[in-house]
Amino acid sequence: QVQLVESGGGLAQPGGSLTLSCAASGSFISIGSMDWYRQTPGNPRELVAGITRDGRTNYADSVKGRFAISRDNAKNTMLLRMSSLTPEDTAVYYCNADATGTSYQGFKDFWGQGTQVTVSS
Repeated sequence: QVQLVESGGGLAQPGGSLTLSCAASGSFISIGSMDWYRQTPGNPRELVAGITRDGRTNYADSVKGRFAISRDNAKNTMLLRMSSLTPEDTAVYYCNADATGTSYQGFKDFWGQGTQVTVSS
């Protein structure tokens, strides 16, 4: 089993910055791709950014140039540095990771509990 814990959410003003963290722990062989998703009430969960184990990244068009995703494979952690925040960035942000384990074949998908980000004046 893999546990993912998000942290770093909170309140920011428009134009401000926040950095989110995701830490993976538990029983697994390795962590593959990791991603950040976000969700607002009544809307589907959407992909914000993703990063492969070797550092290749992708971003949603709405956050390109403002958000930066990174990871530390030795610590099994991932960061999302957010800047130039707008009220439209308000959402619950979720960490997602693919992991190989000892009790299943291939990669299995895991989710964190989420962390709230609120951008308002």
